[in-house]
This record gives sequence, structure tokens and C-alpha cells, in this order.
Amino acid sequence: MNIAGGNAKGERSKTGVSGLDEVLNGGFIPHRLYLLDGNPGAGKTTLSLQYLLEGVKAGEKCLYITLSETKEAGQVRVQQVDPAELSPGEFACLVRASVEQDKARVVVIDSLNGYMYAMPEEKYLTAQLHELLTYLGRQGVTTLLVVAQHGMVGTNMLSPVDTSYLADSVVLLCYFEYAGKVKKAISVVKKRSGAHEQSIRELQFDGKGIHLSEPLTQFRGILTGVPVESKSAENDAIREPRKL
Repeated sequence: MNIAGGNAKGERSKTGVSGLDEVLNGGFIPHRLYLLDGNPGAGKTTLSLQYLLEGVKAGEKCLYITLSETKEAGQVRVQQVDPAELSPGEFACLVRASVEQDKARVVVIDSLNGYMYAMPEEKYLTAQLHELLTYLGRQGVTTLLVVAQHGMVGTNMLSPVDTSYLADSVVLLCYFEYAGKVKKAISVVKKRSGAHEQSIRELQFDGKGIHLSEPLTQFRGILTGVPVESKSAENDAIREPRKL
């Protein structure tokens, strides 16, 4: 299977994390825009890099746009962007050049926040961003857009710009407190093409990889940051994540 490129029939592309593929009902559909939205440090960059790794394994050219890393040669091009030195138009040209000249089929923009903060007075930034994302979709590129929300815990978190209506899927990552510990949760809150799992799962990272628990059906209020045990709970603790 062509992991990053897919085919005309909407074949799913695997993320490399079986639990996440289950949540997405088989994985991402190629050539679409996916929004990884949530708390700073919750795992958005790690998940996007995991997807890039799967693209590399499939032989795809990939572009990773970052505000802090440096350029590298190879199948993944890591493009450092200093938002203070680029206009929105120049940023769009940089991405277009990689797609048209380097034949990148997977693009990760990580993250949108720093770029927007560097140009708070730019009047047409949001409109130009929407134009760029639409262009990538028309070029058959799979795009992952990383966005960090304002706030750390609870339902009052806000994104710096609303791009959710352009995205095929929105993957939400957040923190919640349980038994005196800060834990991470993941859920798909939107998927335009086809069904998706509506549950919330715990997300963990360790030396062996990325793990998702079974659905956290024993709790309610996880997205508030302080969940309570559901009356239908079968046990008193969060189930251990399934090891992959």
C-alpha cells in the first residue's frame, strides 16, 4: 500500500500506531488536511513525525516545516522557518516550491502558533493560510497542521485561528488529572470522510513507542480536565495502555 499517497479509492494510510488507526477507522485518507489540535506538549509533534516516518517507509518525499529545527538532506526535508523574516506570501512560496520542485507528498506544518504570533498585525494572514491549505489539497498532498491551544486544562482552551472547517479530520489532544497525576487523552472530534471512533483514549509515550489505551468508558468529564468515575465503571483505575 502507498501509505502517504494512497489511491483514487480513498485507501487509508496507516499512522504506524495501531490504536490510533482504530480511532481513525483505519487511518488517514491521503490527500486531505488533518488538524492536530491541543495542549502544548501533549504529543502533537510526536504523532506528526510518526506519520512522516510511515511516509518515508513507503518511499514518499516529505516536508517538515518547523520553527526551531535545521535543514537536513534526505527523503524528509526539514525546513527551518524564521517567521520574523518571512511574509505570509513568502511562506506560501516556500511550501509551494517544495511541493512542485521536490515533489513532496506529505507536508507537516509545526506549528502554526509561532508563525502567527510573529505577525500579529498581518491583515490577510488567515486568508492566505486558507489559500495555501486549499492549494495543497488540490495538489494531492497530505497535510498535517499542528496547532497549540491557549490554556492547559479544561474546556476553555482556544485555538489561535479556526482552520477546522478546512480539515477533513480534527484530532484533539489534551491533559487531564487523575489520582494526582497529569495524563494525556486523545480523541477524533471530526472526520468528514467516513466514520470514526467517538471515544476518548489515554495516550502514552515511552521507550517502546506510542500507546493508546482502550476507550475510557469508566469516566466522564475527561475534557474538563478533572474527570469523575462513571456509575457504569467496571473498575477504579484507568486501564493500562495496550502495548504495541
